Amino acid sequence: MSDSTSSPATTVQDIYEVDVDDLPVSCPGPQTPVWNLHPKVYLDVATTGSARCPYCSAEYRLKPGARVGH
Repeated sequence: MSDSTSSPATTVQDIYEVDVDDLPVSCPGPQTPVWNLHPKVYLDVATTGSARCPYCSAEYRLKPGARVGH
């Protein structure tokens, strides 16, 4: 008998759209439940427009039209 059930946490990836005012982006974010915390990492979304957390695979993307100025 095979087990066809899977945990939603293993199949659903979080995608967060961020604006320039949200930079620098770090994961986990301030709204992350305590039970789901991992070491804090800063993600460079300014260079390519998106970045993925190496711990939880959450993806952070710049909102469409957002421009990072220097």
